[in-house]
Amino acid sequence: MTMRATGLAILAALTAVPLGGFAPAAQGAGVYRNPVLFADYSDPDVIRVDDAYYMVASTFHFSPGLPVLKSRDLVHWTIIGHVLPKLTFAPEYDLPGPVPTNDTGARMPREQRAVGQRYAGGVWAPSIRHHNGLFYVYFATPNEGIYMATAEDPAGPWSAPVAVKAEAGLEDPCPFWDDDGQAYLMHGKVGAGPLVLHRMSGDGARVLDEGKVIVEDPKNLPVLEGPKLYKRNGWYYIFAPIGGVETGPQVALRSRNIWGPYEHRVVLEKGATAVQAPHQGGWVETPSGQGWFLHFNSTGAFGRIVHLQPVAWRDDWPIMGEPIPGSTAGQPVMEHAMPDVGRRFPAVFPQTSDDFAGAKLGVQWEWNHNPDDARWSLTERPGFLRLKSAPAPNLVSARNTLTQVQQSPASHVVARMDVRRMADGQRAGLSMFGTGPSWIGVVQQGGVRHIATSVAGAETLGPQISAGTLDLRLTVLPDQKARYAYSTDGGRTFTAVGQPAPFRFSWWKGARPAVFTYGAAGGYVDIDFVRVTKLQP
Repeated sequence: MTMRATGLAILAALTAVPLGGFAPAAQGAGVYRNPVLFADYSDPDVIRVDDAYYMVASTFHFSPGLPVLKSRDLVHWTIIGHVLPKLTFAPEYDLPGPVPTNDTGARMPREQRAVGQRYAGGVWAPSIRHHNGLFYVYFATPNEGIYMATAEDPAGPWSAPVAVKAEAGLEDPCPFWDDDGQAYLMHGKVGAGPLVLHRMSGDGARVLDEGKVIVEDPKNLPVLEGPKLYKRNGWYYIFAPIGGVETGPQVALRSRNIWGPYEHRVVLEKGATAVQAPHQGGWVETPSGQGWFLHFNSTGAFGRIVHLQPVAWRDDWPIMGEPIPGSTAGQPVMEHAMPDVGRRFPAVFPQTSDDFAGAKLGVQWEWNHNPDDARWSLTERPGFLRLKSAPAPNLVSARNTLTQVQQSPASHVVARMDVRRMADGQRAGLSMFGTGPSWIGVVQQGGVRHIATSVAGAETLGPQISAGTLDLRLTVLPDQKARYAYSTDGGRTFTAVGQPAPFRFSWWKGARPAVFTYGAAGGYVDIDFVRVTKLQP
């Protein structure tokens, strides 16, 4: 499909490249470039089972929660499922009432506030492990506790989550089964507090004691969080970031005794690169014994994207990335030889575009909170996603906003929408979703439909339209601003509307494309497809 923007000169130098997802740029045979995923899979953890690699990441309030991705080479990934079909930990995950902020990010008047939301709650910093034939995923919700789920197949189904430690204020759990079979659980505390270690039941379902602080050193290890526990050559290792999301390095701690004391050193830092805060992730080895560290890097409104670093060992200490002369640490590599996984595998990518032809939503989709299942359907009009409207004061407060992770620093996202059954007072459209969201869409008033745009709650009514079906387009560019356009001729020409709208890092997540409707009961829209196209400079 040819797309022509009017009034967007910044797009003139970009080429549209339709892809199912977006891989790291090729640098020639056998070489990859970082980031391996320009996508907000924050707090990643990774394991290898046989010849496949599995990654999990934080999803916070989004539902289904906790995606599982699979790779054969540590560079190319697809989404295979979610651990949590819904977030069942508290009623607030259903978004039953007003949220404490409006679309501008300002606090609502006291009489309008309610506890009806969990933005920034939900799934924090999961860990994935494989033990005795089962996959285990541990995660914390900061308001409710530490949970665990298991599966024989990482694509699911997963068991219902079990509360391993039902206590608010905990974060970043990691299980560990020692050589003698004893199980342990390590975690931090919200606010990046000390690291606590518990003995745990062999099935991983409950802690057996109150836990012991094994690492606490605010001076030398400030903002210590996201720990992962390993064992190698008789040493117990804790890999953990320090210094905060935006500026901190990665450290390794080691001890001959799991209870400590632990010595530490920085093993990955910015160095001479432009990659600030390269930290928090998981260590894995290929069958040939190569070591790799999959970690995130904070990129502002795009969120925390995924890099891959080689890991070498010197005197039983890891060095990640390219060694820095005279230092115990490495710095990030921007390109490197592909991991030695035995052979080359075809390139695969995270799923993006969807024509809604299946019986289930694609695995790329996540709602802004648990959805109201009575108000969406793939069967009432086969081949379309039907979204039914309900009253809400603004987009952030509305249920059934359907989102997916932004997979590239530059892309077109186009949604074709049938708006003939809208109701007066209803809004429907395409958004770059987060705090202070912007959107393009259709507003119906007095039986008349208008193109409309909104930026941080400030809505602008545009031209009246008579077309029953139209294409809405969101253009995302590296300047972290959204551009919007619409087409009434089947996508042959697009008309730009509004000014470029900044998007933001919100609730610990990057901004992401979303389709939505809200504002009045009784109406609905049918979405024919969502197509995502990478823009290649």
